[in-house]
Amino acid sequence: MSVPIDSGRVLALAREVLETEAAAITALIHRLDDRFVAALRLILECPGRVVVSGMGKSGHIARKIASTLASTGTPAFFVHPAEASHGDLGMITAQDVLIALSNSGESAELLEILPHVRRQGARVIALTGKPESALAQAADVHLNTAVDAEACPLGLAPTASTTAALAMGDALALALLDARGFSADDFARSHPGGALGRRLLTHVRDVMRSGGALPAVGTEASLAEAIMQITGKGMGMTAVLDAEGRVVGIFTDGDLRRCLGKVSDFAGTRVLAHMTAHPRTIGPDQLAVDAVSLMEQYRITQLLVIDANRRLIGALNTHDLLRAKVM
Repeated sequence: MSVPIDSGRVLALAREVLETEAAAITALIHRLDDRFVAALRLILECPGRVVVSGMGKSGHIARKIASTLASTGTPAFFVHPAEASHGDLGMITAQDVLIALSNSGESAELLEILPHVRRQGARVIALTGKPESALAQAADVHLNTAVDAEACPLGLAPTASTTAALAMGDALALALLDARGFSADDFARSHPGGALGRRLLTHVRDVMRSGGALPAVGTEASLAEAIMQITGKGMGMTAVLDAEGRVVGIFTDGDLRRCLGKVSDFAGTRVLAHMTAHPRTIGPDQLAVDAVSLMEQYRITQLLVIDANRRLIGALNTHDLLRAKVM
């Protein structure tokens, strides 16, 4: 049975939710002060790991913060506060920093484990919306994530408050990334799987064709010989090399089409007269995504791979990059 929907009311409410959550994040900007720097320093000087914890919706946000920290150069993991009371406290050591999330600052499960965490010697950073709360008062550093109102029209479901906590966690993680000098290469090593890993870790030499798979002819070769290379190697082109193996040009399917109406004797015509001189090239140690950028920029579908002396060592085309899943 179809339920009638008031489109105007739905869109108005959705906009109000987004405006409320945007305002909650904007308020954090003006609230940042030396306490944020103190929290950053506490984590940077931590010889152990960052442990992030929270109950309910705050727990879900805590998991996300731990994941973001770990992937951006700060070793971190999530501990459920209720499970901590039943053995998981052993995961927290004196060398660690605990980031505890609770909008009210009065979550019983967090407050129950806090004395044990402190006795072990771990430091505590609290993210709460209540600076006067028990959790905020017991922490080494308190970051205020208070919001004026939840985005929920009933004023009950954690919405703006969890968004604010998540944004504060992201700000902390990325400030740490910058302070550590965490680079794109470091990021790639944390993301070896999936699209990110492929884009950041795959180099030209990993996907290029080489050896006997390379289509190549000398400058004295005929158009017929060049066509045989194009047909036999299946790359839609052949490199044209001088006597030292250096690239002087490329003869592509497009070059062949352009000379069809001009040439009658393919066996007696040198490829040198119809090749594209000074073709686009790339080095073997560049990222495969750089090859994608070059192809897109110059609207080409093949690239020759050369060494420091411009000698041909490989070639790749869009199909090779598609197979490697970097484009």
